[in-house]
Amino acid sequence: MKDKISKKTSEIIFIWQFAMDDFKAKYAGSALGGTWAFLQPIITIVLYWFVFQLGFKTQSVGDFPFILWLLSGLIPWFFFSDAISNATASMMEYNYLVKKVLFNVNILPLAKIVSSLLVHCVMILLTIIIYMFFGYWPNEYYLQIPMYVIYTVILVSGIVYITATLYVFFKDTIQIVSIVLQVIFWLTPIVWQFDVMPAVTRKILIFNPVYYIVNGYRTIFIYKQWIGQNAWMTVYYWVIALLLLIVGLRLFAKCREHFADVL
Repeated sequence: MKDKISKKTSEIIFIWQFAMDDFKAKYAGSALGGTWAFLQPIITIVLYWFVFQLGFKTQSVGDFPFILWLLSGLIPWFFFSDAISNATASMMEYNYLVKKVLFNVNILPLAKIVSSLLVHCVMILLTIIIYMFFGYWPNEYYLQIPMYVIYTVILVSGIVYITATLYVFFKDTIQIVSIVLQVIFWLTPIVWQFDVMPAVTRKILIFNPVYYIVNGYRTIFIYKQWIGQNAWMTVYYWVIALLLLIVGLRLFAKCREHFADVL
């Protein structure tokens, strides 16, 4: 029992170190280094704010300035999309490690997710600081943030183990993933309000698992609600995430022995 715990602990430490090294390597040689990981999403947020509020004259949402409403939706999306985009190509990026017999290739997609998670945690902290600057201080609803982070990690992991496996055998996978992410972005109420859609459309779009993430962050920062307001839909979202994880892990395990040959 102690040996298993020790092994798991060693794996977690190794994944953490690998994720940190991956993060540093990604921005190695650039003048600003890891600052780009935070500067890029900040610039994107400012651009969306400029286009929608100043360009399209989007009004504030309730008592909250539009920039705060926009921020609470984009922050979880950045984590979701970046983790999937980066982790999908992890097997190809580290193909020299995949070819090593003793290397545990299972950690490659997971390390990419952890790397994106590090950035996400900093962006959450930045979001809280910005809300405080506007006079909205942390409250008990913020305790739900880890729950939505865990859900996102599970959902992303399931998707990534599928896409990373497919990318090894089908090189068009990365382009397909990029297109699908764009479709999901615009089908999710991230930069537009859910209430503007017809009732029938809302009933369909609500089944999008990413809606649960984005709406979850907004229930924390904007609407001040507790998780599970709709118990059945909450169960649905978690079941979908867990099923994707099971499918992804099984597909990855089944194809793992062929990775080195293909790469």
